[in-house]
Amino acid sequence: MADTARRGALAGRRPSSALLGVVPFFVYVTVFLLVPTLVVVVGAFIATGQGGQGGLSLANVRALAEPAVTSALWHSLILSAVTAVAGAVIGAFLAYAVSTARPDGVLRRFTTSLCGVLAQFGGVALAFAFLATFGATGYLTKLLASTGLDDTGGLWLYEWNKGLMLVYLYFQIPLMLIVFLPAVEGLRPQWREAAETLGGSTWLYWRKVAAPILFPSFVGALLLLFTNAFSAYATAAALVSQGSPLLPLAIGGTLNSEVILGQENVGKAMALLMVVVVAAVMTLYAAIDRRASRWLAR
Repeated sequence: MADTARRGALAGRRPSSALLGVVPFFVYVTVFLLVPTLVVVVGAFIATGQGGQGGLSLANVRALAEPAVTSALWHSLILSAVTAVAGAVIGAFLAYAVSTARPDGVLRRFTTSLCGVLAQFGGVALAFAFLATFGATGYLTKLLASTGLDDTGGLWLYEWNKGLMLVYLYFQIPLMLIVFLPAVEGLRPQWREAAETLGGSTWLYWRKVAAPILFPSFVGALLLLFTNAFSAYATAAALVSQGSPLLPLAIGGTLNSEVILGQENVGKAMALLMVVVVAAVMTLYAAIDRRASRWLAR
């Protein structure tokens, strides 16, 4: 009996073979997340110059207070906040509309599948699609110009506060629908029936019952959309070729600039600033998501 218990205890201490399945995941996270983050953190506090790497210094961090960096950060925050709020509101209404359709209906399956594709359709491919449609030589721009309805020449598409906002909404709205739809589906019909039985109106049900339950999920999805827009790079890089109005573009400019040399670690300091902002937002998102899960599990 004692030998059997001892063998069972030793077997319980042995690593399970199931852990081998997550080894590739940990390797992937280490190579593509942990190591780059460590390089950014260390590099942000190392001085650089034409002579190469220097010692520890706060010069790169102090460079974050320069007008060009603060302007890029401010523009990124505005762009992310506006597209997150607009995408969250529009996507929430679409999610509710989809939730009212038949669960096994063609419309619902088609909409969710389409949103799943559009939410991942970004980068240079998305920028090219808008350039071919609304750009200076886009077919829709030429069509509107020929009819006299548009004389801007499609230049608005290349501005961060106009064109980029429209392009970002292209993938923000579908992402909101995918993320928020499970929360809307978590509303139980019994809650509405109980409100109607007690004499409550539709407005009262949404204000007193549905809205408080959906609010944590809505805020969590809003924060996720903000992070998604704040960290986007390829789409903005393909559309905005002049200057670096956004923080990701400013980071890219310090790494591949042929005019200003020795600014690589300043770019790492800006990247560290982005990591801090994203980490703070995602921490808040995780806390709100846990609260929303508890509500919907009841």
